[in-house]
Amino acid sequence: MSNHRQIHIGFIGGGNMAQAIIRGLVAVGHDASRIAVADPAEEQRQLVAAIDSDIELTADNTSIAATSELLVLAVKPQIMPAVCQSLAKTPRNPQQILISVAAGITLHSLAGWFGAGAAIVRVMPNQPALLAEGMSGLCATPEVSAASRKQAGYVMQATGKAIWFEDEALIDAVTAVSGSGPAYFYLVMEIMQEVAEEFGFDTATARLLSTQTALGASRVATSCNEDLATLRERVTSPGGTTATALATLEAEGIRAMFRKALKAARDRSVELGRLTDST
Repeated sequence: MSNHRQIHIGFIGGGNMAQAIIRGLVAVGHDASRIAVADPAEEQRQLVAAIDSDIELTADNTSIAATSELLVLAVKPQIMPAVCQSLAKTPRNPQQILISVAAGITLHSLAGWFGAGAAIVRVMPNQPALLAEGMSGLCATPEVSAASRKQAGYVMQATGKAIWFEDEALIDAVTAVSGSGPAYFYLVMEIMQEVAEEFGFDTATARLLSTQTALGASRVATSCNEDLATLRERVTSPGGTTATALATLEAEGIRAMFRKALKAARDRSVELGRLTDST
């Protein structure tokens, strides 16, 4: 379909990530009447309805699965096997593209539940998708055509940036870097706020100093093509306060610590995928 805004997109699950994607789609002009959401919780359906009253809402997964051209699987990983196995037994659009945004659920598992010929896209989004500032990594089974990739990319680009990977193993690395990444930055901001309060600032001021500095640095980094080391060096005067702080961090092993943390996150993602594949 040439006009992506008219694609009929169904969501199984209406939680935070589904709402983020839907909000993004509506913001870019997608026809809200071509969006449908199935969620058993009335509270979640009401939250989706608040985005746009034209969105179709139901507690019935099968009715959504039957009509959607793109079906977004947005349920918790622990219930994904049961949900997918149930959906696989229900009538669905034969040309349907399945998009999973559940962490740790591999293409192998999804193909096992839906059948080897299913067109499946695996996505690793992240929390800033809630503000259309997300970073998503995507990979797909060979059954997903170039046109279908564009449609799936359109859905995730509504929440921020999206990048395709041919090697699914890299999705575990995406999980470690950008999927879990916001928490690393929140921790740094949290520490900066705590120290600022120790210096004597009130909580609100300490939080503002921390979060606005992080926001500003991120905007500078994303608005230019200079490498991050150069940007860091431009803030660092020899013998100055920044140089002293950075030297302390380096002496404490910050690089090794972050490398160890990200590798641990990647390895855990691999492990979770293997556990799912074995079920």
